[in-house]
Amino acid sequence: MSFLTKTLNTLRAGASLGPWLLRHREAVSRPVVEGFISEVRALPGVEKVGVVGFCWGGRYAILAAQEPFSGAEGRGVDAAYVAHPSLCAIPGDFENVCKPLSIALGEKDSYLGMSEVRKIEEVMRRKRSGEQGKLCEGEVVVYEGQVHGFALRGDQEKAEDKKALDAAAQQGIEWFRKHLS
Repeated sequence: MSFLTKTLNTLRAGASLGPWLLRHREAVSRPVVEGFISEVRALPGVEKVGVVGFCWGGRYAILAAQEPFSGAEGRGVDAAYVAHPSLCAIPGDFENVCKPLSIALGEKDSYLGMSEVRKIEEVMRRKRSGEQGKLCEGEVVVYEGQVHGFALRGDQEKAEDKKALDAAAQQGIEWFRKHLS
């Protein structure tokens, strides 16, 4: 794309982002997510619930891994997997996590720089060791050379990107196999 095309696309995206964020702010979105999880929990035969979140949804998956998520014990999820979450409060959103949480991040993520990633890693390390009270299993995997969105929109024509996309998918599968089986 030319510089002008990139600039116009950026301006278009920026103009639509503000209204989108207003319609999807936490006060609106969190009750929807909590209600959905509660409905899933109420289904006959459901014993465990896992949640996956990408980008904006990653933050809500992280929040769902907190207890109590909807103000009532046992209403959250049993495990969560997120890839390239955005709009997270760091370290705040991670400090209250008490359910197993697996995080896939790109080394070159434009929303989370490596300094933020290191803060997240430190919080998760303290949780694994029990330094913050209750033990909580968690992992942070940083995929070398990957950008924001790699686990969904990775370029499958590039061997390195396809390898990271596939590895991130396998990361989530293995996490749920371990924590939901």
